[in-house]
Amino acid sequence: MILTKQYRCVHSSSCQCTKGHLSEDVIFLVFRQLNWNPKLIAALSCVCKWFDDLAKRVLWKEFCKTRAPKMMLDLQSCGSHSVDGNWRTLGKLLIYCSGCSGGRLFNSIQIPGNFVYRTRFSRTSGKSFLLPHCRTDVLYVSNPCEHLDQGDDGDVGFFRGVFKSFMVSKVRRMLIDRGAQLHPTAVCPYCKAKMWNMLQANMVPLTASYELGAYEDSVEYYVCLNGHMLGICTLLPLSDSEEASESE
Repeated sequence: MILTKQYRCVHSSSCQCTKGHLSEDVIFLVFRQLNWNPKLIAALSCVCKWFDDLAKRVLWKEFCKTRAPKMMLDLQSCGSHSVDGNWRTLGKLLIYCSGCSGGRLFNSIQIPGNFVYRTRFSRTSGKSFLLPHCRTDVLYVSNPCEHLDQGDDGDVGFFRGVFKSFMVSKVRRMLIDRGAQLHPTAVCPYCKAKMWNMLQANMVPLTASYELGAYEDSVEYYVCLNGHMLGICTLLPLSDSEEASESE
């Protein structure tokens, strides 16, 4: 079935979309059988505002809970029915490396974004990206998405993450207390919110480079108003022994 995008649909009683389409329950069962395929969820969202709303409320939520169940349970354990931002945003963060192609972040590096089939997010690793007195905050961080042999930039790694209950976090409070400035033009590639540069705020600990396997002076990351994190680093080269063990 070809899905025709309709931008102005409000799903009123006169809307053509209401005549004969499947109910929410049936759509739920279909996508459960499809294992909450993110490409198909995105395609359904393009049909009209009603389907887009259904995807935001139900389908992306189920996708996130299936892809990272323990992480989602923890992010909701504070009693909130949702997470900071929305489920579609979180779904995109789980599977998409945004790269850097706009020229506004990370100097002049131009690396296009790409979908990542599977990424591990770690709460334990997240502690390495927080200053010691902020480590009661909960931050999930992905392993770096590697973009190798980028000329003068070397082996580049992009990483991303999300805070639990960012609005009441110590990191947010410190950014505000330090008078950290939001980036004048760039926005979060996942939720379009303004972002703080953690390097400019002097809030990037050395432990971040150790966790990433990166050069100490190469780690830079941003945190947006909704608590999504986007970062870059230059990865250390593999040693001969590491290369040999991987080839085995």
